[in-house]
This record gives sequence, structure tokens and C-alpha cells, in this order.
Amino acid sequence: MRKLWIGLLIIVAALSVLPEVAMAAGGKAAPLVVVAHTTKLTGLLAWWANMYNDNMFMFTILSGIFIPLAGAFLGLIGDFLMGLTGIDLTKRELVEH
Repeated sequence: MRKLWIGLLIIVAALSVLPEVAMAAGGKAAPLVVVAHTTKLTGLLAWWANMYNDNMFMFTILSGIFIPLAGAFLGLIGDFLMGLTGIDLTKRELVEH
């Protein structure tokens, strides 16, 4: 078992230096820039994409707020629609044997 752990440690150490080896081979790498393509977007989608491009911190904060709110809203709509069909998950009895 000790040989297995030593082997895994050697593999992890070798993989951790691969980026440095690649950088040494090619010289200085250009920085990677990730942006959203906004030329054909309008309205709320354009605002959201521009928020991503301009202020990544605010985009992260708003994503953390909007995603749970959207999930709760969609869950309530789904519960309402299931209630219309006769499925009531709030009064479910658990049957355990």
C-alpha cells in the first residue's frame, strides 16, 4: 500500500509541473481573455453579457442572487401546476416497510 501512495504522489508531483514545462518550451504566453459576444443581443441579455464583460465581480454576485431566486420561482410554478393536476406533494404520506 505504501508503494501505491508513493507512486500516486510522484504522478501528482509530475502533473503539477506540466504547465511550467509547457511555458518553458514556448516562452511567454499571451494572457487569455474571455468575453461574451454581444453584437446580436438586446435587452436583458445584452445587459447581462455586458455585465460579464465589464464587471466580473458584480456578475458573480448577481448570479449568486438570481440563480436561487429563479430556482425557487420555477419550483413554485411547478408545484402550482402539479396541484392543478391533482398531485399534492405537501400532504404526502411516507410508507416505509
